[in-house]
Amino acid sequence: MPHFSDDASLNRSIRCFGLSFFLNAVLVAGLLPLLSVPQSAQQPSGASAPSPGASEEDLQKATQNPVASLISVPFQNNTDLNAGPFARDKNTLNVQPVIPMQLSNSWNLIPRIITPIVFTPDYSQPHLGTFGLGDIAPTLFFAPRKASKVIWGIGPSFLLPTATDDNLGTGKFCIGPAVVALVQPGHWTLGALTSNVWSVAGPSNRPDINSLSLQYFVNYNMQKGWFLTSSPIVSANWNASSGNVWLIPFGGGFGRIFKAGTQPMNGSISSYYNLVRPQPISPTWQLRLQLALLFPRMPKPAK
Repeated sequence: MPHFSDDASLNRSIRCFGLSFFLNAVLVAGLLPLLSVPQSAQQPSGASAPSPGASEEDLQKATQNPVASLISVPFQNNTDLNAGPFARDKNTLNVQPVIPMQLSNSWNLIPRIITPIVFTPDYSQPHLGTFGLGDIAPTLFFAPRKASKVIWGIGPSFLLPTATDDNLGTGKFCIGPAVVALVQPGHWTLGALTSNVWSVAGPSNRPDINSLSLQYFVNYNMQKGWFLTSSPIVSANWNASSGNVWLIPFGGGFGRIFKAGTQPMNGSISSYYNLVRPQPISPTWQLRLQLALLFPRMPKPAK
C-alpha cells in the first residue's frame, strides 16, 4: 500500500484521482456515440477497419497499427523496478484512448491521449512516495486514407503540465513533432513511433525539457489470436550530462486477442531490461501489463 509524506500529499492524491476519473469518463462519454455510427459513415475508403465479425488476424494487425481505423481504449500498467539505493519501484497506469476521425477524402486524424496515474517513490527513503496524476501527453497523427504498403502518420505531440505534484511531472508545457511508420508483411508488424518535445512555457525554476521518445515495435502473429511482441521505449534527455542521456531497454513478451462475452479485447505482458540507463537513480527492469478494449466498426445497415 502506498505511503504518503504528509496529509497534503494524500489530499492531492484524492483530488487527482477524482480529476483523472472525470477526464476518462468524459473521454468514454465522447466515445460512446461513435460506437453506434455505421461503418460507411466512419470508415475511410482506402483504409482497413475491422468489423465486429472480423477475424483474429484482422484484429491483431489493427491493434498493432498506431494509425489504424480502430477505436480502442488501452489500459497500460508499467512498473519500473529496482531504482535508487533502496531498490524502489515506480508504477504508472496509462489510460490512452484512441478515437480515429475522418477529416477529408484524403486524410484521417488519429488522436492518442495518454493520461498517466503515477506512484513515484521517494528514492532517498525505503518507504515514502507520491501518488497522483502525471503530465497528460496528447499526440495528433494525420494519416493518409489511401492504403499503401508503408503505413505512416505525422503530427504534433504535446506534454501538458497537469501533474498534481512537482514529483509527478515537469511543470512545463511542451510541444514537438511526432512520426510513425510501419509495414505489415505476412504475420509480421514492423515499425517505429518517435517524437521529440521542447518546453515552451512554464515556471522558470523548473528545468527546461528537450526529450526524445522512440518506440520501435516488432510483432509476430500466430494462430488463435496469440502474438509475440517487443515494443520498448527508448528515451533521451538531451539536457542531461554526458553519460546520462540515454535510457535503452530491451526485451519482449506475448499477448492474445480474445473476447470477454461479445467484447473484443487485447491483453499482453512483457518485460524489459534497461541496457543503458542514467545514473544514479534509474530502474533496472520494467514490467508492462496491458489490457485494451476494442471497438470494431459497425457494419452499414441493410436497406
